[in-house]
Amino acid sequence: MANTSTQAGTPAGSGPDLEKIPVEQVLSTLSVKPEQGLSAAEVQQRAARYGPNAIVEKEMSLGEQILGYFTGSMAYVIEAAALVSALLGHWDDFVIIGSLLLFNAALEYWQDRKASNALAALKAGLAPEATVLRDGTWSTVQASTLVPGDMVRIRLGVIVPADLRLTSGDFASIDQAALTGESLPARKQVGDEAYSGSVVKQGEMEAVVIATGANTFFGRTAKLVAGAGAVSHAQKAMFQISNFLIVVAVCLTLVMVAVKVYHDIVIARDWGLDDALGILQFVLVLMVASIPVAMPAVFSITMALGALALSKQQAIVSKLSAIEEMAGVDILCSDKTGTLTKNQLSLSEPMLFAATDPQDCILAAALASKLEDKDAIDTAVITALKDQSVLKGWTLSKFVPFDPVTKRTQATVTDASGKSFMVAKGAPQAIVDLARASADVAGKVNAAVDKLAAQGSRALGVARSADGGASWSFLGILPMFDPPRDDSRETIDRAAEKGVRVKMITGDDTAIAIETARQLGMGTHIIPASDAFPKDMDPDNVPPAIIDSIERADGFARVFPEHKYAIVKALQSRGHLVAMTGDGVNDAPALKQADCGTAVSGATDAARGAAALILTAPACR
Repeated sequence: MANTSTQAGTPAGSGPDLEKIPVEQVLSTLSVKPEQGLSAAEVQQRAARYGPNAIVEKEMSLGEQILGYFTGSMAYVIEAAALVSALLGHWDDFVIIGSLLLFNAALEYWQDRKASNALAALKAGLAPEATVLRDGTWSTVQASTLVPGDMVRIRLGVIVPADLRLTSGDFASIDQAALTGESLPARKQVGDEAYSGSVVKQGEMEAVVIATGANTFFGRTAKLVAGAGAVSHAQKAMFQISNFLIVVAVCLTLVMVAVKVYHDIVIARDWGLDDALGILQFVLVLMVASIPVAMPAVFSITMALGALALSKQQAIVSKLSAIEEMAGVDILCSDKTGTLTKNQLSLSEPMLFAATDPQDCILAAALASKLEDKDAIDTAVITALKDQSVLKGWTLSKFVPFDPVTKRTQATVTDASGKSFMVAKGAPQAIVDLARASADVAGKVNAAVDKLAAQGSRALGVARSADGGASWSFLGILPMFDPPRDDSRETIDRAAEKGVRVKMITGDDTAIAIETARQLGMGTHIIPASDAFPKDMDPDNVPPAIIDSIERADGFARVFPEHKYAIVKALQSRGHLVAMTGDGVNDAPALKQADCGTAVSGATDAARGAAALILTAPACR
């Protein structure tokens, strides 16, 4: 992993790693008392030192932008042709040439506006407000005013306002899938980190701010987006052709004008205004005839017609040159969660122990769940019940939410006859301990969990007690996995038929990536990003040895945004035309850098803003 652990607001490596050192040392390093917070004076000093907790863009005035559209070799020649037309009074030529110049400038302006959408979407993903402790008092402030050392409180539904280290509280379940690509919310305890822009799904905790603004995990992603982008091969070809023709035209013009002037002045000794205007007329004809002043407009109109055809198939083109690039793509880098898979946990057939009926085991797990909490695991368990109406026959009298210490949820329920039961679900080993299972059962459970892990599936243990918790029965194990999309394998097969190699890039674990690749018929040579990329590696300058491994690999696991960006750019450096598909904030830098970045249906605003092609429905992928 590239360095994502920097001292708050300071360059990488200039201080202790605030994500890794003990929390007590973090508080000491940042000079903050958790029961008091920072003082107003300290906040003001740190704000001046570290700047606002926001994504800062380099602003360019509208005038500078517009002037930039009328510079460049092609633009200069077109402007010269328009000027000569005006001097000769050929107003029809002047209008035509000027219209082409304005059309090209308007098109570039539109493309620049589209390119800024990714950063705008990233800004929108930042928390607008935060609950902070200052001078011993809790208050709500604008998140942009946070500084390293601030003590903040996060709770259900809140967007994490900065990079944090959790200092107190029971636990928090934080959805950081859009940032890291993980398919499940991460369970956080005291000492863990929380990234800016992620969303709290459960729990309430207090934390200390360790990084703000551009120094956050979110901010580094935005910086990659701002610097990403590659000139299309069609544009390069057009520039090369135009520059060659311009050089030829200028050389011919100089030679012929020199000959004409020499003839009229030296030989004929007859030179006047009419002769000068005649030369200008000749230069205009030569320039318009030799230089394809309409080529950018023709190219844009042709691509626009292609974009119109794609829109009828529910695909929106935001970068016209991507249409041409698609035809030459030879490597497709694809995100896994939400792109190749449904990003919806599903249950496969339960592995039964004390239970005799699979639905009985699932029912016990469902009774230990709460659908209103919108937890991914609880939702998957309840959805797996064939008849969900059976839950109405039970009355919930007590519910203990997930605790990272006990690693389980627990509930006390009463059936229609008035008989009470206790049910629990959670980590298999935690449920085995709860049930005081025999060594034989514990061994079988461990073997089953290891087997499921090798297959890329998660395991959930289920137990039930009929005597108020005095004794428990280990009912079974529920295998859980994120299933591939129905059309993913067909799409991959069709890409292979056209000579396109598909590489999976995911934030999930290696075992899950390998199993997903196996199910989709892809190569299973999946490399963990920590093994492929050294710390502090510059994603813009990947060493040749690493590029070799990137070309050989079928995919990568446990990746971060800078890894995805580095993979795409490294492949481009070897002459590959690279397409990238994704749906999350963590995909945005790679989507913008790719020759054809594609945001799939359901993608975040940041991904859509960075992509050249946006799919609006699953069926069009």
